[in-house]
Amino acid sequence: MNRAQTKTMSKGSLCGATISEHRLRNGLRVLIAERHLDPVVAAMIFYRVGSCHEKPEEAGLSHFLEHMMFKGTAQLGKGEVDRITTCLGGSNNAFTTPDHTAYWFELASDRWESALKIEADRMQGLLLDPAEFEAEKAVVLEELAMGLDDPWRRLSRAVQEILFGRHPYGRPVIGYADILHRAGPAEMREYYSRFYQPANATVVLCGDLNPSSALKQVRKHLGGLQGDFDSDAAPYRPAPPEPDGECRVQLSWDDPTARMIMAWPTTAVGTDVDFAFDVLTTILTAGRLSRMYRSLVLEKGLATSISTSNDTRAEGGAFWLYAEAAPGVNPADLESAIDAELGQLHEHLVRPAEMKRAKALLIAGAAAEGETVSDLAEHIGGYAMDADWTLTLELSERRKKVTANALRSVVREYLGSQRRVVGWSLPGGADAENKA
Repeated sequence: MNRAQTKTMSKGSLCGATISEHRLRNGLRVLIAERHLDPVVAAMIFYRVGSCHEKPEEAGLSHFLEHMMFKGTAQLGKGEVDRITTCLGGSNNAFTTPDHTAYWFELASDRWESALKIEADRMQGLLLDPAEFEAEKAVVLEELAMGLDDPWRRLSRAVQEILFGRHPYGRPVIGYADILHRAGPAEMREYYSRFYQPANATVVLCGDLNPSSALKQVRKHLGGLQGDFDSDAAPYRPAPPEPDGECRVQLSWDDPTARMIMAWPTTAVGTDVDFAFDVLTTILTAGRLSRMYRSLVLEKGLATSISTSNDTRAEGGAFWLYAEAAPGVNPADLESAIDAELGQLHEHLVRPAEMKRAKALLIAGAAAEGETVSDLAEHIGGYAMDADWTLTLELSERRKKVTANALRSVVREYLGSQRRVVGWSLPGGADAENKA
């Protein structure tokens, strides 16, 4: 019998949901979040495999495999997953990140078990029909080409490659065209067999359900699946490099807009530094009252847009700053103004009013993340994959504890000019490049 070995790591309330963790004999982890606000259940399955787990010659295989998971199994033909979901009145989708791949269903609470049947079939019954493989390869290659036809994506890719060096985080999740062209069904099947196993997966069920009954359903459909997952299956990954000086990259684009990205390496998800950067990005660019938006866009008119992102992952992270120069503005002037704003953070403590506003916005944002059962399931599962799902119970308190002194220390340690990569995408033509 495949009885669940229940291990409750923590049990608490998050956005009105009570969460518990269970482990089946085959290694499958199950997270159940009970919440009865709406008669809906989100059923997600996460695999700890993303672009970070690919060998260089496998770049893009995780994302391509995500596509193929909808193209036919031993039990379900091409298009059947979507047809069944539509007939049940629900929705489904999937996504790939550097650290994990996830598949989700949102269905009414009287029919969500169908998602488990589908996922059990897809975990070990994928066909990888050669004709379907080649047809979907063309779709992925077109998606890749469309991404390269975007100035922001081209620039961020160039900055990312420098920022993360030899670590796989430096590669785009979608991969490279030359590698994808060479990929075949046999290569993908080996990759699928390597990572799509119960012991490398986490099921997250969230919504209007009974935890005991839900666990029985998981055991019924997924508990009998077996595998021999090797926790060392992923290739060696060198640590992201510590910068030894500012690096700069310049591209050109055939339009009149000057775009800039600054990026600094930071830390993995779940650290005190991670939470400090959550507060910082909110202070700098969240809304019209944020520090940089108010100064550089509204008051000085140097930029048409400015934003920041705290991008922490399982094995490292980055703090990103994006800015678009206003028409007629010298790119050097915008960069100098941004440097001046960063200099203020190095020298002076953030005012109490700014800290209060930022933390209030973060609390509101955390509530919004749990507004739907699918958002909540994705939130819990993402932390479960990349760090520890119990961090979701601590987010608000950890962010509240960030002080102005701690924020300044983090800025001084991580956001120095000698640690950053600066990328510019400038209008085509010699005049624009000489001005920059």
